[in-house]
Amino acid sequence: MTELDRHKLAAARVWATARMPYLSSALFAMRVRGVAGTGTVAVDQGWTVTADPTVLDRLETVEAGRMLLHLVLHALREHSARADALAVDAPPWWNRCADAEVNDDLVEVDAVPASAPDLPASVGGIDHRLAEDYYGSPVAGPAPWDCGSAVDGRLRPWDATASPHLTPSEAELMRARTAADVQQAHAREPGTVPAGLLRWAQMVLPSRVDWRRVLAAEIRHAIAAVAGSVDYSYRRPSRRAAAAFPAVLPTLHRPVPQVAVVCDTSGSMHDELLARALAEVEGILTRAGLRSAGLRVLAVDTDVHAVSRVSRARDVVLAGGGGTDMGRGLDAAVALRPRPSIVIVLTDGFTPWPADPPRGVRVVIGVLVDIEGLVPDLPAWSRPVLIDDEARR
Repeated sequence: MTELDRHKLAAARVWATARMPYLSSALFAMRVRGVAGTGTVAVDQGWTVTADPTVLDRLETVEAGRMLLHLVLHALREHSARADALAVDAPPWWNRCADAEVNDDLVEVDAVPASAPDLPASVGGIDHRLAEDYYGSPVAGPAPWDCGSAVDGRLRPWDATASPHLTPSEAELMRARTAADVQQAHAREPGTVPAGLLRWAQMVLPSRVDWRRVLAAEIRHAIAAVAGSVDYSYRRPSRRAAAAFPAVLPTLHRPVPQVAVVCDTSGSMHDELLARALAEVEGILTRAGLRSAGLRVLAVDTDVHAVSRVSRARDVVLAGGGGTDMGRGLDAAVALRPRPSIVIVLTDGFTPWPADPPRGVRVVIGVLVDIEGLVPDLPAWSRPVLIDDEARR
């Protein structure tokens, strides 16, 4: 082994953990060693990063930090095992496709390494897909950067095969711990974790929280916030108005929350799961004493097909079946009179969202997760509730 610039490596790790703090455990779990003549900085299947000292010397500290983030995401996403499962016969092209998958997340935090710059567009794909999707039409030629056997499963001469740093079981535990860190970071500050990384964490460590309890808590919180908003109003005279004549005194007003439900009725929705979610909303509102006036439900795909006031979930008419645009549904809900103070959106989430939430309205998003468990990109301002169907598992 050859001595590396340990000060640069330490600074690079600090930069990387500051950029993506939820990956700190994984970043520090990697062992870094120097081997001259490799011509690259690469990671093997045992989470050992082998760096050519000459190559590392050429990298700026920030670029070295970007490379560490890039390599640790290869290890976390098990690209070598996925290459074996796909029977990859063009390793350099697979390397580029895997690079595009991980860089799709790194671009959100300005951490794409210049040495391995591939993004989905540069491999002929679209954003937010997996390396398997990009691999369909292999292109001849070397990858710009050899990221190591952790990407394609092909052993390199410099791999630490005699003494892997992490065993397969230890690596699996590290993936679970990192997935938990990612989910906790998103729960604390929604929008701070790249969407692709959040989807990965959900697949590695599916939430075991009962979505009914979470949905109920979100709706009750929204109702309590609105119902507790006591303010002065001149709509009704004060009982003390006679004593203060000719002055006009306001009276205290406590608003009754108005609730609207926007139902995604596009072709991708599962009617049975949507009906169950509506029934849960109905039960929550009944217990909160808000069902007596009826519930306003909007059936929306790319347009608003129906607006109805119902007292039972089974009376809802779910018209539609086309594309999806929940932004149109939110606009229509906010335009209702009386204006709702709470809007509950039930959708599979594969829809355009407005950049900012509606002003003066609390929005609860119930994301109906399909059988594959895919979690879509959601707006940074949202605190979604993932609704799954145990019967389909």
